[in-house]
Amino acid sequence: MKTKEEYIQFWITQAEDDWQTVYILFEKKKYLQSLFFMHLAIEKIAKAFWIRDNDTNIPPKTHNLVYLISQTKVELSEDDKEFLLNINRFQIEGRYPDYVSQLYKICDDTFTSQTIASTEKLKTWLLDKLQ
Repeated sequence: MKTKEEYIQFWITQAEDDWQTVYILFEKKKYLQSLFFMHLAIEKIAKAFWIRDNDTNIPPKTHNLVYLISQTKVELSEDDKEFLLNINRFQIEGRYPDYVSQLYKICDDTFTSQTIASTEKLKTWLLDKLQ
């Protein structure tokens, strides 16, 4: 059986792997897919927090970043909560064909690079808080 720390490290390692994929996809101009993996990386960091701050080692089966973080001791600013709500759409809407064409229209090079840069700042802040 894994320890709590091993479960946390598992999620962090998975998040780091997904974050590398963000840049690989971005370089290939797969912007929507890049943003999807960006969400996955933040989700996995949120699940590491969830494990740290809750009794069990199995986080809820949800992709909602705001919900996951709300179940931890992490205190986000209102701007950060709003930002997480915005990046939630790349996980949810990115899975449904009706929304994909709409997302492709906004996910150009500039939008994607700015979103990744903002998310990277949040990711760094979260990982610092997790240590």
